[in-house]
Parts: sequence; C-alpha cells; structure tokens
Amino acid sequence: MFNYLATTHMFILVKWWRYLLTYAMLPVDMPAVNSALVASTITTGCRGEHHRQSEALGMDAAQPSPTVEVKLFKRRWVMLFIFCLYSMSNSYMWIQYSSISNIFVRFYHTDSLTISWLAMVYLFTYLGLIVPVMWMLANRGMREIVIVGSACNTIGAWIKTSSAEPSRLQVTFLGQFMSAIAATFILGTPTRLASLWFGQHEVSTACSIGVLGNQLGIAIGFLVPPILVHNVDDLDELGYHIRVMFYITAGFTTVMFILVIMVFQDKPEIPPSQAQLQAKHILSVGSSYAASLLRLLRNLPFMLLVVSYGINVGSLYTISTLLNRMIIGSYPGQEENAGRIGLTLILSGILGSFLCGIWLDRTKLFKQTLFAMYILTLIGMLVFTFTLSLGHLWLVFITVGTLGFFMSGYLPLGFEYGIELTYPEAEGTSSGMLNVLAQIFGIIFTICDEKVIDKWGTLAGNIFLTCFLLIGTIITGLIKSDLRRQQANVENCLSTVSGTYFCVSNVIQFLIVDAKLTHPTVSDYRKTFIWSTRSKMCTI
Repeated sequence: MFNYLATTHMFILVKWWRYLLTYAMLPVDMPAVNSALVASTITTGCRGEHHRQSEALGMDAAQPSPTVEVKLFKRRWVMLFIFCLYSMSNSYMWIQYSSISNIFVRFYHTDSLTISWLAMVYLFTYLGLIVPVMWMLANRGMREIVIVGSACNTIGAWIKTSSAEPSRLQVTFLGQFMSAIAATFILGTPTRLASLWFGQHEVSTACSIGVLGNQLGIAIGFLVPPILVHNVDDLDELGYHIRVMFYITAGFTTVMFILVIMVFQDKPEIPPSQAQLQAKHILSVGSSYAASLLRLLRNLPFMLLVVSYGINVGSLYTISTLLNRMIIGSYPGQEENAGRIGLTLILSGILGSFLCGIWLDRTKLFKQTLFAMYILTLIGMLVFTFTLSLGHLWLVFITVGTLGFFMSGYLPLGFEYGIELTYPEAEGTSSGMLNVLAQIFGIIFTICDEKVIDKWGTLAGNIFLTCFLLIGTIITGLIKSDLRRQQANVENCLSTVSGTYFCVSNVIQFLIVDAKLTHPTVSDYRKTFIWSTRSKMCTI
C-alpha cells in the first residue's frame, strides 16, 4: 500500500509540474516570500537527492553530472548520406577485380590466386593499420578520419588509371593498397557516426544505412565491371575498356573528396541521446586507450560475438571474392550473369540490413534477432551449396538472394550488438575489434577455400564454409545479452523523473510548511516553481 501511495503521489506531482511549466512564459515576481528561505529549502532537497543518486550509481558526489539536454539536427542525414557515397566508392574498388577475375587473369597473364590477392590486400592492410586507426576513432575527430580516408581513396583510384597495361600489375596492386588504407578508416565509422549524430530510437537504423553504403558499392562492383569490360580477345581493346572503368572511378572519388572537405562535420554541438551524453561525460573523466582495449578483451560476451561475427563476415568476404569462379565453374561463359548474381547477393543484403535496423530500433531484441539471422544464414548456405550445380541459373539467383539477405543483413546487427555489450567504450574500438576477426577469417577462408575448390571442387569448398557457419551459430547462442547502452538510457530517464519529483515536492514543502500557506493556489505553485528554476536553485 505504501509503494502504491508513493507512486501515486509522484505521478500527481509530475502532472502538477507539467501544468506549471505551461505558464512559464508569464512574468513572475516573488515579493511576498523570503527568497533566502526558498533557496535553502529547495537547494537542500535537490542537492541531497543528487548526492543519494550519485552514491547509488557509484559516482563521486562532488563530481558534476552532465546536463540532460539532447537535440537532433536535420543535417545528420546529410552527414550519413555523404559517408555512404564515400564508403560505396571504396567497396566498389575492392570487388571490381573479383567480379571479372577471369578477364583480369588473362589481361595480366597471371593466375586466379593473384587476382584474389587484389581483394585480400584490403584484409591484410586492415590488420596492419587497425590499432592506430582505432586510436584515432577514439581520440580524434570524425571529420579528420573521413578526410584522411577519402584522400587515400582518391589517390588509389588515380594510381589505377595508370595500370591498364598487361605489364603493370604492380601498379594496380599499389593503387589497391592505397584504397585498402582508406577502407581501414571506413569500416569502423558507421557505429561512431550513428552514435554521435542519431537518437536512441534511430541509431540502429542509421548504422544499418551506414553499412548499406558499403554493401551498395559491392553491388555496383558486381554489376558495372562486366558491363564496361567485355571479354574480348584483343588485349589493346580490353586495356582501353579497363582504363575507362578506372577513370570513371577516379572522377567519382575526386568529387566525393571535395564534398567531404566542404560539407562533412565532426559532431553536433549538442549530443543526440542521453546515452551519448553520459558516455561523453564518463570518457571525459579519463580512460586510457590501452585500458579500454583490456576491458574489451575481458568482456566474455563481446569476445564471443567477435568470433561469431568474424566467421559470418569472413564467409561473406570469401563468397564475394570467389563467386565469379563458383558461377563460371558451373555455368561457363556466364560472366555477366555471374555479376548479376553477385549484385543479387548484395542488394538482398542491403534490404536485410535496412529492415533489421528498423526492427532493432523498434524492439531492441538484439540477441534474439542476431541468433535468428545466424540460423537462417546457415540454412541459406546449405541450400546454395546443394543447388548450385543443378543447372538452373534462375534457382541460383533465388538461393543467393536468400543467402545474401541473412548473411549481409547480419553486418549492422553485429555492430550494434557490440556497442550494447561494451558501452560506454568508444564505438570505433568495439567495431574495430569486430572487423579484425572478420578480416582474419576472410583471409584464412579465402585462401583455404580456393585450395579446396582447386582440389575437390566448388561443392567441397562451400561445405567447408558451411561447417564454420555452424560453429558460429553455436557460439552466438552462448552469448549472454547485456544491453548496457539501453540500460543507460533507461536510467537517465528515471533520473530525470526522479529529479522532477523531488524538486516539485520541495516547492510544495516550502509553500505549505515554511511559507505557512495553508491553502496555496495554482498561482503560488507556479510562481514558486518558476522562481526556483530561474534562480538555478533547483535544476531538473
């Protein structure tokens, strides 16, 4: 009964508070009351409550708490759109060789493994640079990260324009290496961008859209190269088509670099959510980068997620890299359809990413959604494996589309779940660790799967990937769900309501007890409350 009465009392007071604020624009004077008495009464109550709440949260009571003001800016969508286009151009350059690998094998007089290395150089470069890039994401501004990455992306694209000669394979490797450096600055950015600019009810959707840009580039990389570069016998004509493709890419990346410099901003003036506000306050107190990494390594649920995420995304990298070879092996002469099948893989993944982002923002069912997507990815891989060689190209489109929906749709889910498990650590650090394992598994799976295909065929290679996806599914089921960021948002909301309750109750105490008003009117309540807030004696 006591809890019920206390809850009812708090609800009534909050309703009074909202009613009083309705008239806050009216001029208010307090000639009839003792201002010192008001200050003493209200300040004592509010500060005492703040002290009790700070002790309950394990914080230093003398340490000032952050303000509760948050705001969403419309230009957040512009920042996200620019990043998506920039990310799209980079991922396009990653896959543009693999989507027509048989043509580049003949043009550069090399083998398929060498062309696969043009894709794997992205993975190795990421592993070599991820530690300093994670430090930059955690300690430097978002604008600096995006500008440096866009500059490397543009330089790599222009270097490639000089590589359209059969004897210049080394030049194209150099250009691809510069683009790979840019990718290191890109892969961990969607989570950081979403957290800095978007509110708690749209952050998962924003992260999905950020990942969507990368996937869209891969989709274009499967579609455009087979259209621009035909498998002609004349090497001079073939070199001309390759050169045109490279110049188009270089022009687009240059436009994006100029756009980034002119438009892209670091972060909004006011944080977009209570969780971001609290994280900013906590991190400003002081925490070394090395200590943050150690905390992540000791976080068992997060490390399980890192392994399962690495297996899933590493398998996706392998399928994307070797898809042309898989399709051509079963359907000779179908280079353009192989590109369209790759496009189907990525476009269905884009749809999956977008829908899953919306679903997470609405439900916050991270563990359940992640586990379901992993199981469906495993089933999709099994179906693709045993239907690829049946001779029906239309069936391959369906099975690859289904596989892509779940496998590519998993990418933003893993990012967002990682942030939930590691809050309030820097988003770039957690996403960087997720990507590290993805690159490692991508390298191992690509090299091993190509060897398996060489010796036993495509069926055996796909079974190899399926076995690891089964392991990843089991690991995902073992992850303990600990949604720290959601908990922070809830605690901030409760803290705000609690502060409102105690400040309004102190106003009532002053009027009835200290000011000796037996029957205070609405005007008395309004004047006392407004005076106290304007005088900064009570902050809500």
